[in-house]
Amino acid sequence: MEILNHDIVGLYNRINRFIYESMHCTASNTSEVNEFDVKRLKQYLEAVIAYHDHVISQPQLDLPETSPRFYTLKEKPVMLVIENESIADCCRLFEICRDELINSQSTRVPAGLIVYDSERLMAIIDKITAFITDYVEKITPLDLPESSPREALTPKGRTGLKKPGA
Repeated sequence: MEILNHDIVGLYNRINRFIYESMHCTASNTSEVNEFDVKRLKQYLEAVIAYHDHVISQPQLDLPETSPRFYTLKEKPVMLVIENESIADCCRLFEICRDELINSQSTRVPAGLIVYDSERLMAIIDKITAFITDYVEKITPLDLPESSPREALTPKGRTGLKKPGA
């Protein structure tokens, strides 16, 4: 997929990384979302908010010589089957956030976010934040002895370094 907005590329890449990190977090294989994973999720949300705030605080750019310029988006992470419903919910909401952005009107401008796309993004981020504070932090861990485990283990994340050209 290609888009024209370099700021959305930055948001897209960050959100994809946060989805990947969340799918492979310690909590993904249990019913508990531990304090470390909660802290990471909140940091990911803060990072999206900070990037969003940076983008909308910038002046509108006049780019007659470089617009339209197409940016090819990297592949989306493949969603894993996750044991932890709360982590799966967060990943789904991050996916919705990402997909709304890359299918928005803002993808057709060279930079920035149209006000409605900005509001849509922040509404989803607010929903994820509220989900973590109003539900995840209050309800987990859950004791689910009869139904856990129900899914295979989520694999660990990437390991090691690849040699250039390998």
